[in-house]
Amino acid sequence: MYKSSAGKPIGFWSAVSMGIGAMVGAGIFALLGEASAISGSAVYISFIIGGIIALFSGYSLGKLGARYPSAGGIVEYLAQAWGTGFFTGAMSIMLYLAAVVSLSLIAKAFGNYAFTFLPKGSSPLWHHAFSVGIVVLFVVINLRGARDVAIWERLTVALKFSVLTGLAIAGIVYLKPELLSPSLYPPTKDIFFSLSITFFAYEGFRVITNTAEDMPDPARTLPRAMIAAILLVMLLYVAVSFAVFGNLPTDKVIASRDYALAEAALPIFGHLGFVVVAVAALVSTASSINANLYAVTNVTYQLAKDGELPAAFGQPIGHSREGLVISGILIIVLSLLFDLSQIASIGSISILFVHAVTHIGHLRLTTETGGSRWLVALAALLSLLAMGLALVYVSHRAGNVVQVLTGFVLVAAATELLLQKINHRRVHLRIRS
Repeated sequence: MYKSSAGKPIGFWSAVSMGIGAMVGAGIFALLGEASAISGSAVYISFIIGGIIALFSGYSLGKLGARYPSAGGIVEYLAQAWGTGFFTGAMSIMLYLAAVVSLSLIAKAFGNYAFTFLPKGSSPLWHHAFSVGIVVLFVVINLRGARDVAIWERLTVALKFSVLTGLAIAGIVYLKPELLSPSLYPPTKDIFFSLSITFFAYEGFRVITNTAEDMPDPARTLPRAMIAAILLVMLLYVAVSFAVFGNLPTDKVIASRDYALAEAALPIFGHLGFVVVAVAALVSTASSINANLYAVTNVTYQLAKDGELPAAFGQPIGHSREGLVISGILIIVLSLLFDLSQIASIGSISILFVHAVTHIGHLRLTTETGGSRWLVALAALLSLLAMGLALVYVSHRAGNVVQVLTGFVLVAAATELLLQKINHRRVHLRIRS
C-alpha cells in the first residue's frame, strides 16, 4: 500500500470528507436533473430511499472494514467471505469496472458545468476537452501520494458544503409550495425506478473502505466515518431537492439537466448565484474525481497483488501505482462513449450487484465481525431489490445499457479465467525449473 512519507494521514474527518467528496460530486451536481426526468419533483423521496439502502450497506461494509482493514476494501471482504478463486476474482473486476464508470460520470459532469462558462455557440467538443483535462490533472495530483488527497478533500468539502447549504437554505426560504404539491408527482413506480440513478449518487461512500490501511485506528474510525458521511449527504440531497423543485418547475429542471443546480440559483440569487453554484460544481466534481481515483488505485493494487489484474496495475510510479494511469485512460474512453443517464444506470446496477454479493458473503462472517445478521441480511435484500428495479427500468428504456452490463460480466469472467491460466502456467514453470 502506498502512503505519504509522513505516516498515516487519514483520520475520522479526513475519511468523512473523502466519502462526502466522492458522493456529492457524483451525486447532486451530476444526477439531480437526470433523476428528475424520471421522478419529477418527488426526486427527494428517491434520494431518501437510496440513502436508506446506502446506510444499511454502510453498516455492513463498516463492520467488515473494522475487522479486515485493507487498502483493497470490498476486494478484501469478498476474499474473506468467498475465498480466493474465479468467483471472487470476477466480482472484484466487476467492482473495478463500476468504479471506472463512476469516475467517467463525474468527469462528464465536470465538462457539462465547465461548458456553461464559455460563450454561446461554442463547440460541443469543449465538453469532452474539459472532461478529459480534469481526469489528466488529478491523475498527476494522485501520483504525489495520499497526503495530498486528504488535504484537498478537507478544503473542497468545506467549500461545496457551504455553497450547497446556502443554496438549500435560501431555496427553502423562498420556495413556492405549489411546485412541490403531491398532485404533480409521477406514478409511484417511477419514484422507485429513479433509484437506477439516485442510488449512484451515494455509491461513493465505498471509498472510505479503501482508506483503512491509512487509518491509525480503523476498527473505531471506519464504521463511524461511513455512517456519518452517508447521513450528512442524505440530509444535503433532500434539502437541495426541496430548494430546487420549490423554485423551478420540473420541466425547466429537466431542460437544464446538465447544470440543474446552477439554473436553480438563478431565480434566488440571479446570475451571480448561477456562477457561484457552477464554480462549486466544478470544485465538487473535481474533488470527487480526486477521492475516487485514490480509492480505485488501492483496488487495482490489491487486485494485481492477488493476481486478479495484470501485474502492471501494481507497479510503482511516483508515489502511486501504474493502475492509476491505466484507470485514467479507461475513464476518459467511457466518458466519451456514453451520456450521463446511461453511465449512472450502468454504474448503479453494477455496484448494487457487487454490494449484494458482499453482504451475502458477510452473513458467513458475522461471528467474526460482530455484525447483526438481520441488518446485514437487510443490506443484501435492499441492494437486490434496488438492482432489480433498476434492471426493469433500463430494459424498457435503454436496452443498450443491459447489453453493456452483460458485456461487463463477460469481460470480468474472461479476464479472471485468462489470469488464472497465466498464473497457473507460471507456477507450473517455476516448479519444473
